[in-house]
Amino acid sequence: MSINFKRLETLLINRGKTFYSLRKDKVVGTETIKKLQTNTGYIDTRTINNICKYLNCQPGDLMEYIPDGDETMERDTEK
Repeated sequence: MSINFKRLETLLINRGKTFYSLRKDKVVGTETIKKLQTNTGYIDTRTINNICKYLNCQPGDLMEYIPDGDETMERDTEK
């Protein structure tokens, strides 16, 4: 997967929050938390919006784009 949410865990720790806080405060559901923790599946932009509101941050604070090897090569051949 090209989008990595490891920054979210760091941000939560720095803000004194946990993934449990996200669920308890009804920011996101249990299944979405599993996706965020394991970097699997797709995360809706509304979910990203809710987390950013809750933590008062920008989307780039939660996630980063990491290109797959194939994607980098495709981009190079398009030039």
